[in-house]
Amino acid sequence: MDCIQRFLRGYRSGLPAAQPRRVAPLSIFSSLRRRARACGIPRGQCGAIAFVQRFGSGLNLHPHVHVLVLDGVYAGVEGEIPRFYPLRAPDDPDVAAVAETTSRRTRALLTKKGIGASDDGEAEDPLMRDTPWLAGLYAHGVRGRIATGPNIGKRNRTWGGCGESQEPEPSARRCANVDGFSVHANVSLPAHQRAKLENLCRYMLRPPLAVERLERLASGHLAYRMKTPWRDGTTHVTMSDGELLEKLAALVPAPRFHLVRYFGILASAAKQRPSIVPVPPPASGVESCGHRDNSEKEKPHARNYTWAQLMARIFALDVLECPRCGGRMRILAAIEDPSVAPKILDYLGLPSRPPPIAPARRNRHFEIAE
Repeated sequence: MDCIQRFLRGYRSGLPAAQPRRVAPLSIFSSLRRRARACGIPRGQCGAIAFVQRFGSGLNLHPHVHVLVLDGVYAGVEGEIPRFYPLRAPDDPDVAAVAETTSRRTRALLTKKGIGASDDGEAEDPLMRDTPWLAGLYAHGVRGRIATGPNIGKRNRTWGGCGESQEPEPSARRCANVDGFSVHANVSLPAHQRAKLENLCRYMLRPPLAVERLERLASGHLAYRMKTPWRDGTTHVTMSDGELLEKLAALVPAPRFHLVRYFGILASAAKQRPSIVPVPPPASGVESCGHRDNSEKEKPHARNYTWAQLMARIFALDVLECPRCGGRMRILAAIEDPSVAPKILDYLGLPSRPPPIAPARRNRHFEIAE
């Protein structure tokens, strides 16, 4: 529907990008406060983190929101540290109420901004006026069609099914669909399962493209394997190099649009946030094999991770761990002189020359639609 499509591309018709994404978390807060009042907690404070994703399983433009919500509320006397009160898990009527509230508030917001199914504001649309090519990418991406090249306007090519852009059927428990707004709330993790919580956050923060599922076919086209097949049995989406670029261009968020947002007591400006967010413990070090302890226990945790910490989290490899004793190594120097670095690498028996880079291949079939 045109109304839903304009909602998915919300910021472009004068509607601030953050407003539609606020509707879902605040609707969930209403459900939590209702259950808290039923337990005798009149003024509970909720907390949530929203992760905005713009992509579907087939690299199509499919904006949606994953919300990580505290399964309870904070309450307490003014001036004291608030106490956390866990609540019961939501049942099917609770989830249906959240879906209905989200649908009603979103449509009211669109109506207030003058955006609806009968709205024909293409002439006054800033995105259509200023960047019509980008607007075309969005429109074709939402519909699952090709936006450029000789196959412009055709459906995305798929394997294994009838080719309809369908997502997997949601589970029946704690799921609801009201007027095209679907809510899934059947995932819950205990507080002590930190590893599973981190995996869940990594899933919500995952990039749109998994390179290991992208392969080159003998015909020269690209095939992207979906993590989960669609309901019609589709397992792959095939495309040319230019079509892959157009899909990735449509998935880039708008400038100054944050994909991670904090709500309630977890928001940066919340008054009680410093009293409930724990301070990370100082890093511990092992001093052995002549390596100095660089943990800096007296200093607070830095705001940003070091490059070694990032590599350890992504690749599960601690590059500063001594292979002999397990102690912490420290950086002595950074060799940037091109005449010195090859000598050191050759002495260590490591490759000193970068691999050859193949020249870019021109795609004659890639044409930008006017």
